[in-house]
Amino acid sequence: MTGIDELRSLESRYTMPTYLRAGVEFVRGEGARLWDSEGKEYLDFFAGLSVHNAGHCHPRIVAAIAEQATAFNGSSNLYLSEPALRLAERLSGSSLGGKVFLCNSGAEASECAIKLARKHARTRGVESPEIVSLDGGFHGRTLGALAATPKLADEGRFGPLPRGFVAVPRDDPGALRAAIGPQTAAVMIEPIQGEAGIFPISDGVLVAAREACDGTGALLILDEVQAGMGRTGTLWAHEQLPVSPDLMTAAKALGGGLPVGAVVTTLELGETFEPGDHGTTFGGGPVAASAALAALDVIDDETLLANVREQGEALMAGLAAIEGVAEVRGRGLMVGLTLADGLDPPSIRDRCLDARLVLNCPGPRALRLLPPLVVSAGEVEEGLSRLGASIST
Repeated sequence: MTGIDELRSLESRYTMPTYLRAGVEFVRGEGARLWDSEGKEYLDFFAGLSVHNAGHCHPRIVAAIAEQATAFNGSSNLYLSEPALRLAERLSGSSLGGKVFLCNSGAEASECAIKLARKHARTRGVESPEIVSLDGGFHGRTLGALAATPKLADEGRFGPLPRGFVAVPRDDPGALRAAIGPQTAAVMIEPIQGEAGIFPISDGVLVAAREACDGTGALLILDEVQAGMGRTGTLWAHEQLPVSPDLMTAAKALGGGLPVGAVVTTLELGETFEPGDHGTTFGGGPVAASAALAALDVIDDETLLANVREQGEALMAGLAAIEGVAEVRGRGLMVGLTLADGLDPPSIRDRCLDARLVLNCPGPRALRLLPPLVVSAGEVEEGLSRLGASIST
């Protein structure tokens, strides 16, 4: 078996330095548990960045992948494919009721949504369509998605970025209303900002966006890439909100561990694209689509979703009781916390890893916890104990 030092050497020589990787190789997973190459067992409170919502290697998802992979891997989107069409049916019926574009990632879903919103705006006579987004939002790392991600939209490193993007504060309904006008094609919002450190967007901001979009003909896009697929205690995060979107993006946990993304429209927007307007080589491939259907079967279950709500409440209450935790935010099992002044999140994250608890440090003073949705009450208690000890060390 290859050792960590050799993997580090391979990484240094052959991979672009886009990630700061921890010195651990995970080789097996089951439920909310991981095992590294040395056989050590870990409690996973990160779920591969909210990808493994159904838990690692869920047997129904594994079986669906294996069955489809041994039968047929795909023939491209120039031909019919039942798994893709059944997935589109399932996504539409469980959310906005319109049509679906299947792709491979959240960034691709964002690109599709931006293109669709711009085309829709041009059909209304808008010559220079604008997309309004919120400070702290994250929509991907392709150039279009990057332009809608204010934190990363750095002209000095990646410019010139596409034009037509406007950012406003995430907590100011008045500023949002003022930014929406005749040139606005869409407002693009994560209902809970994930990469920022788990910040739920207020009902006031969401209602302001919906009303302003309705008043101008602009579209409301909700990015459920991280917040969807049961993460907040309902299949889709917008089910708990006072507004419904015109477009929804999904990815991460949608594929049950495989790369799957999607854009779902309302019925009214389903015919916006025409043949040739957009495309993808791998999107909707039968193996990935079969995995996504199985993931939906597992997650769209009221018993599981009730567990998300119950364990999420327990996790947030337990975090609030830990000395050194200044603030706890979130919904369901999408939880972020702010540490007290003087505590260093990267150091605490590393101590947690040493204590065999996997979590994430998304920014200054912040930690992010995204356990698999199958996490048990005992595992929540165990995670809280390990985190508390790592903070107090």
